[in-house]
Amino acid sequence: MTRPLPIHRVELVALLAMLMATVAFSIDSMLPALPAIGEELSPGNTNSAQLILSAFLVGLGVGTLFTGPLSDRFGRKPVILGGAVLYIFGAALGYLAPSLELMVAARLIQGLGAAGPRVVALAIIRDYFSGREMARLMSFVMIIFTLFPAMAPLIGEGIISVVGWRGIFAAFVIFALISSAWLFLRLPESLPPEARRSFSPATIAAAAREMIAIPMVRLSVMTQTLIFSTLFTSISLIQPVFDEAFGRSDSFPYWFFFIGLFCGTSSIINARFVMAYGMRAIVTVALAVSLTLSCVMVAVRLSGVSVQTEFWFYVVWQTSIFYQMGLTIGNLNALAMEPLGHIAGTAASLIGALSTVFAATVASIVAQTFAGTALPLYLAALLFTGIAFPLVLRMRRLERVRKVAP
Repeated sequence: MTRPLPIHRVELVALLAMLMATVAFSIDSMLPALPAIGEELSPGNTNSAQLILSAFLVGLGVGTLFTGPLSDRFGRKPVILGGAVLYIFGAALGYLAPSLELMVAARLIQGLGAAGPRVVALAIIRDYFSGREMARLMSFVMIIFTLFPAMAPLIGEGIISVVGWRGIFAAFVIFALISSAWLFLRLPESLPPEARRSFSPATIAAAAREMIAIPMVRLSVMTQTLIFSTLFTSISLIQPVFDEAFGRSDSFPYWFFFIGLFCGTSSIINARFVMAYGMRAIVTVALAVSLTLSCVMVAVRLSGVSVQTEFWFYVVWQTSIFYQMGLTIGNLNALAMEPLGHIAGTAASLIGALSTVFAATVASIVAQTFAGTALPLYLAALLFTGIAFPLVLRMRRLERVRKVAP
């Protein structure tokens, strides 16, 4: 730890986890609502309801590009609170949206607002921690970050059953108000005035050049982007796959809950072993498993097994995709951020923007190819993990060179 904490570590973890969970809650709670939204706002093309997820992710990625540099200039808290205002406005617009086009615009605005807590929470962690200790704290944050979204589809399903799908947007407003009030009242500003940097395109460009020039940062960002591409693609298609490919739409929220509940243990495992084995080693093992299982899923789908048999293979595979998030993203962020403490906010923004916009765009393209079978999903995951795994092996070689360097 580089600086003393102003609040207890447990409270800091819970607060940052809630802030970061804004993104997952905004995505996962919408999943049960997609069929109803598609039927009401786009009855001729229900597949276009997937744009509700893609628009949020694109807004998130674009907003991410600016929130970090703004937090380096004005401080962490003002940017998070300003993002919350924008997020609440987008939620209110979504609640009132009479058309799919306006709904997509509302979700884009929500994504822009959600970029504040997503990026700046990471910068706050870097303000107080570094190295493996930062990765360990990220693991504890990810435990709550994973467990809460596991309940999001059930929450969304419950809201829909009582007040309809528009009530989910009211829940977004309440969630943002609670997290913002908690931050405002309990956590002092973590970035002192003397450590702040000017905000300008030249500053962002200089930070980007510095990041690109560091091989470990470059490889970490590329790997993270490919992992997010797999995750976003699987999330975009998980509800249609359960519904159309396997005929299990009614039980989908419960499957999602139990999968998410189990995957919460991945962050516990990471926190337990990251200090002993290191961040890169854990990422390597996680990606090796993911690559192997993606190969298995393509083989299973092409072998012509029954739908029932494929479903059980799919559950195991989908669980592995979610599980690896607790073993990879926090570690990759820590590896990328380690040499960038002096530009933590800007670096977090650039990393988040690159990975999110690319992954959201790819996920949107793959989602539009869905035609009742999960094969496009399996092939996309195989491609992404097949590229990511060699990048991690390259990171290992860099570590070896650094260890033997004078």
